[in-house]
Amino acid sequence: MFHWLEKNPFLFTVVLFVTVAFAGLIEALPQFAEKSRPLVGTKPYTILQLTGRHVYIKDSCNACHSQLIRPFKSETDRYGKYSLSGEYAYDRPFLWGSKRTGPDLHRVGNYRTTDWHENHMWEPTSVVPGSIMPAYKHMFKNEADVETAYAEAVTVKKVFGVPYDKPGMPKLGTLEDAKKEALEEAKKIAAQMKNENVKKMVEAGKIPEIVALIAYLNSLK
Repeated sequence: MFHWLEKNPFLFTVVLFVTVAFAGLIEALPQFAEKSRPLVGTKPYTILQLTGRHVYIKDSCNACHSQLIRPFKSETDRYGKYSLSGEYAYDRPFLWGSKRTGPDLHRVGNYRTTDWHENHMWEPTSVVPGSIMPAYKHMFKNEADVETAYAEAVTVKKVFGVPYDKPGMPKLGTLEDAKKEALEEAKKIAAQMKNENVKKMVEAGKIPEIVALIAYLNSLK
């Protein structure tokens, strides 16, 4: 029946390629879709955490730190379980990275504390002798941009269906509601810090960038 196809090597190759490619897609696509779904327990960022993520990007932390643990023993021994695609379901953009001037930060929330981050961002060599990372003392004075983070959260909820306001998920509410919740979360972090300027800012109803950044870093688990 297909003798004519066997007599035409080029056409046979094309048909074989299309058949194998189609079969591969049928087999692979459902797996990709399944693995990209949020893992059980994965939640969207709170407004304060999302604000901190913006600080992280603004100050180019992702230029020196990846957020992708590869499935190699050398990496899992150091950083823990390798990264799964479902863990990034609510990340826009992804901050995987391929360059590590500093260590990977995907699981940093599991082994660093608020106190450690405060000391590290103020003077890196105080906790990591020989560190080449610069100090980020401006974060202890600059006020974080909560409004932009709120606008992003509203956008991804409407456009991508990110499940804000659903049971067990962070709430959005109005901008004023979001600011109040972010401030309450910031107060809990500032209470664990020793920088007096940070404490005064939070008491005055302002959120320093360092507090938002620490909230984000603490969420990376």
